[in-house]
Amino acid sequence: MPGIYRLMINLKKIQVADLEGKKILLRLDLDVPVENGEINDDSRLESSLETIDYLLQKAQEIIILGHLGRPAGKDEKYSLKIVADWFSKNFEWETKEIKIEDFDGFQVAEKIVLLENLRFFKEEEENNEDFAKKLASCADLYVNDAFAVSHRAHASVSSITQFLPSYAGLRLQKEVEELSKILNDPVRPLTIIIGGAKIETKLLLVEKMHHLADYVLVGGEIAEHTRELAKVAHEKLAGKKSILFVADLTSDKEDISEVSIQNFIQVINSSKTIVWNGPMGEFEKCFDLGTREIAKAVANANVYTIVGGGETIEFLRKEGLLKKFKFVSTGGGAMLEFLAGIKLPGIEVLEK
Repeated sequence: MPGIYRLMINLKKIQVADLEGKKILLRLDLDVPVENGEINDDSRLESSLETIDYLLQKAQEIIILGHLGRPAGKDEKYSLKIVADWFSKNFEWETKEIKIEDFDGFQVAEKIVLLENLRFFKEEEENNEDFAKKLASCADLYVNDAFAVSHRAHASVSSITQFLPSYAGLRLQKEVEELSKILNDPVRPLTIIIGGAKIETKLLLVEKMHHLADYVLVGGEIAEHTRELAKVAHEKLAGKKSILFVADLTSDKEDISEVSIQNFIQVINSSKTIVWNGPMGEFEKCFDLGTREIAKAVANANVYTIVGGGETIEFLRKEGLLKKFKFVSTGGGAMLEFLAGIKLPGIEVLEK
């Protein structure tokens, strides 16, 4: 059996915070997919409403922080206006452009303000303390409810906690609770499926998974870059039960082969817990056989299943399979890093 983590995380929760009459900075994951001026998937925004509703019961004002995409400086293409309009419709309020301190923003409800894209400022990703202090000066208290960015040491995630009492939102608490079950006491066999193309972030995590999973299945573009790692991993795994399967790709390298599909399904059908992040092929270009067959197998496995990652969730939603998963994580890379036993900066600063 793979080595077992014992990860005990004791978060400072908003349930114990004094919210009465406070101005609250709320970090959310606003990085939603946008196409032709429309939000394709608003599930991340929907997941924030429980925490917002909880805070509204006592708070004087909520100032929402977040980002969209990877702009190089200020770029209206990445404006959060589209997200502001989504919140305004939800709270039956007309979006109004405003300014808070040195930050552009939007009034999206009577007691809710949304600041413009934080990544318009290079200081955000630099985790600049002066920038974080300037953000903190807008409020009395800080809440992180953005699990998907909690693996980033950015100003609005990490440094800001030095300047304000800081707490975990309801959704962040749920993410930590569900993923901790996988780390601490999974029902085995545990299978982790990793796909997609974010090679720079996922490749190093594949090897780490052998400490946790009984089976690691690798597909998508990352599979082609995992060949050498697989050889190294098999040498390291001598005497252990953890098994790494790397899919063969089709001749055009746009999907995994039918033989690999069947091999993966065989492992899935023998599993008791399954975690999935990343498609098996370029499903946007109609190379979707591998992703569809794996999706159906996992969704119908009748075991404990977790899925994370924007592309994977987008595909499952279109196929009508998303509701068959026991837990849908808002994080992709954050979920994998958490399960790999890596301490996430945004969570570490919220521990008691």
